[in-house]
Amino acid sequence: MAESHRAEIEAEEDAMRVEVDPNICEGHGQCQAVAPEVYDLDDDGYCLIRNPEVAPDLERHAEEGALACPVQAITVTR
Repeated sequence: MAESHRAEIEAEEDAMRVEVDPNICEGHGQCQAVAPEVYDLDDDGYCLIRNPEVAPDLERHAEEGALACPVQAITVTR
């Protein structure tokens, strides 16, 4: 395996990811209010994650948005 490809795979594995459980989300919109750079809302006001992989410079925003969710519908993982 080429060294650049290996580094790319390792970077993807280390990337922070966000997920929302649509069965828990109640559409409060606090995630998007706190971190619009990471979270979006669908037409009904429910959390919509357009890109589950978070850029390194947005990791703090992803965590803050998840913490703002009053029903803890958002999971942030590595």
